[in-house]
Amino acid sequence: MAKITRGPRPKSKSPVPKPIKKAATKAKPARAAGKTAKIKTSKIKTPKIKPWTAAEVHEAFSRFRKVNPEPKGELEHLNPYTLLVAVVLSAQATDAGVNKATRALFAVADTPQKMLELGEEKVRDYIKTIGLYRNKARNVIALSEKLIAEFGGEVPRTRPEIETLPGAGRKTANVVLNMAFGEHTMAVDTHVFRVGNRTGLAPGNTPLEVELGLEKAIPPEFMRHAHHWLILHGRYTCLARKPRCEVCVINDLCRWPEKTV
Repeated sequence: MAKITRGPRPKSKSPVPKPIKKAATKAKPARAAGKTAKIKTSKIKTPKIKPWTAAEVHEAFSRFRKVNPEPKGELEHLNPYTLLVAVVLSAQATDAGVNKATRALFAVADTPQKMLELGEEKVRDYIKTIGLYRNKARNVIALSEKLIAEFGGEVPRTRPEIETLPGAGRKTANVVLNMAFGEHTMAVDTHVFRVGNRTGLAPGNTPLEVELGLEKAIPPEFMRHAHHWLILHGRYTCLARKPRCEVCVINDLCRWPEKTV
């Protein structure tokens, strides 16, 4: 049988295409633990409102005084020390919740020395219904130690000294100075911050700006009780979500453009 020879195999008319390489993408760096991405925010332009006149401010606080001549803070306490402890415990907690926990605590420990004798573990047991109670118990013991070591067991009477105490900041110092020692200080909590901005009485981007604005605007004759009037007004009338403008005693003076009266 004759040997069959074959020529070279013809090239394919449609060569197999090479796989397309995907464009390389840079891998995103892993986010560091405990850090969150920064969110870019644009500044919100708020409409300019007419500032309050001195006469209007005087009228507003005259009305507050007429309705409630002697406003009281709602944190229960027995002396300047227990007031200091109560204010430290009230951070991110309600006054009612703090009072519920401190009634029994202050019955057995109303001085720095008694608090130290009680000890951190037992303090935790008394205040465990309050948010962040572990850290707060630690601060109560630490501030009690510092009061004994540096201030003779007494609450100091200046803002810078109070601010050196564990767990105490500017707002805490202002509350203690006002309620315990009658100083004309302005403690700005979430309620005062809201009222100062919403009414236009003392607009500001930070609590300190609102504090300084209120101190500048409010006549000295009202400063003893001004922070309580504003706190109570924000807590029960000028509510965050649904302000009760219809019963507000200063609704005709308020500059809020969305007021309902």
